[in-house]
Amino acid sequence: MLPQEAIRAKRDGQSLDAATIRELVAGIGDGGLGDAQVGALAMAIYLKGMDAAETVALTEAVRDSGAVLDWSGLDLPGPVLDKHSTGGVGDLVSLVLGPWIAACGGHVPMISGRGLGHTGGTLDKLEAIPGYSVTPDTATFRRLVRDVGVAIIGQTGSLAPADKRLYAVRDVTATVESLPLIVSSILGKKLACGLDALVMDVKVGSGAFMPTAEASRELAETIAEVASQAGTPTTALLTDMSQPLAPCAGNALEVREALAVLTGECRDGRLLEVTRALAAEMLLAGGLAADRTAALARLDERLASGAAAERFARMVAGLGGPSDLLEAADRHLPAAPVVREIRAERAGYLQGLDARALGMAVVELGGGRRAAQDTIDPAVGLSGIAALGERVAAGQPLAVVHARSEDAAVRAERQFLAALELGETSAGAPTLVQDIIRREVP
Repeated sequence: MLPQEAIRAKRDGQSLDAATIRELVAGIGDGGLGDAQVGALAMAIYLKGMDAAETVALTEAVRDSGAVLDWSGLDLPGPVLDKHSTGGVGDLVSLVLGPWIAACGGHVPMISGRGLGHTGGTLDKLEAIPGYSVTPDTATFRRLVRDVGVAIIGQTGSLAPADKRLYAVRDVTATVESLPLIVSSILGKKLACGLDALVMDVKVGSGAFMPTAEASRELAETIAEVASQAGTPTTALLTDMSQPLAPCAGNALEVREALAVLTGECRDGRLLEVTRALAAEMLLAGGLAADRTAALARLDERLASGAAAERFARMVAGLGGPSDLLEAADRHLPAAPVVREIRAERAGYLQGLDARALGMAVVELGGGRRAAQDTIDPAVGLSGIAALGERVAAGQPLAVVHARSEDAAVRAERQFLAALELGETSAGAPTLVQDIIRREVP
């Protein structure tokens, strides 16, 4: 079928067969389809949708548009596992989860992304570490996955190249918010990593990617179903993002928080709870634990022993970072010159906290990008962020701003105070892990 005829068919609401979808995606990847045709196809999918079979075919075609990693030649002693999050504020789970799974016998080839809008990016956090390379050569990447058990890097040009072009076109044609296109973009890259199992963290709440709880659930269910149909057993967790996951947001600040969790300095909190839940599902999916009780016990032992922290340190050193980051974080991680407390204007319970607005406050400080070419300031952000349901007294610190200038700190303080809601009663905090959706390969 000619590309324009396939586009016409989808425009008119017809279903496309797998062979046609493969040809279209191949044309996106190799340039056979012009930008106008790619944009028209994206708009047709956005307007008319895709059925389950089409979405699976699109995902498989994006996955197969470039190299699909094959780990069989390395004779790995454990399963190849990965996790993906739909993004949020203070979400540094990957920095803790990857090394933690590696310490439990898994192998994690994590291909991560940069910040988008109000959400922070794993690569931006890691690049706050001096020398850390998110673009190693393939041999280094494979060696670290084999020997250390984890390597967190950026997408290479050979992995799912069709997705890179399709996403760029979607971004300028107002077709980003299409479920089949979202699912195929996420899974195309992840499944190209040759995984034995995948765990998804789909956010719900004011800082979530999807606009409503219902949309987040639909995304989680669709991802789990499509990935399993494409040959990778997948578990999706719906988790709360109505406030920052960690009590901080900002790249170097989040690396410090990850180190606090890995070294045992931080022994509780929302970040640890979500990471532990995701990690348990990964161990179960990879056959590294017989049941959830055994999975949690193994995770707790590996964290307490320092094994997870040791894997993180080896990964950092293996990718060009300092070998003594755990012992000398303050020497290596950048710090902002202006540090200013934000204090409560009156007493009350913290009833609401707009996570998206806090994420945008960090962007305004320089910790995120307004445009793709912007340079990130790794030192800036927010720390010590108060939690929902907490009782605060007048004058009590609600957060700490880390800024490049006094003016920037004042603006961030105003944004923070505008993003919170104080009341006379405590509404408590939403349930952190709201549901777990598991799908096996049929």
